[in-house]
Amino acid sequence: MLPKKRPPTHPGEMLLKEFLEPMGMTQVELAKHIGWTWARLNEIVNGRRGVSASSALALGEAFGTGPEFWLNLQRDWDLWHAWRKHEPVRALKKAS
Repeated sequence: MLPKKRPPTHPGEMLLKEFLEPMGMTQVELAKHIGWTWARLNEIVNGRRGVSASSALALGEAFGTGPEFWLNLQRDWDLWHAWRKHEPVRALKKAS
């Protein structure tokens, strides 16, 4: 369930606070380990870039979480922000 009053945790914040910092690993070290540029990783960590399916695969393998963990975080983030701008659509009538 999505939080109502605050945005869900961005995958980049989760990556930094729950994985990199506790492991004592820098963004540069992780970027090198998974073959990314530091800029790509830093954009995710700072919430300027989302986690794609290929990013989720790499992060899931690196941390043993599976890609679904990262994609679910991104989905929740995207959906929460979309709901904030969404204009409701009237439901279609059922066919008779």
